[in-house]
Amino acid sequence: MKKTYKVDVDCANCAAKMEEAVKNTKGVKDATLSFMTLKLKVEFEDGVNVDDVMQEAYKNCKVVEDDCEIYL
Repeated sequence: MKKTYKVDVDCANCAAKMEEAVKNTKGVKDATLSFMTLKLKVEFEDGVNVDDVMQEAYKNCKVVEDDCEIYL
């Protein structure tokens, strides 16, 4: 399953950190964050609870960039 989320991030470097944090979250197959469009596209592994995975991804993003926001 793939989903797209709106994000708020201040710079391209921060967006790259967030993208890597989401990619490293358990249950995420792949993720792409575009700083230009402020959109995060996430592909999930089969059988995972998307809401739980995104809550964990959000926590991971806050560790690397505390100013970021993902609109779940």
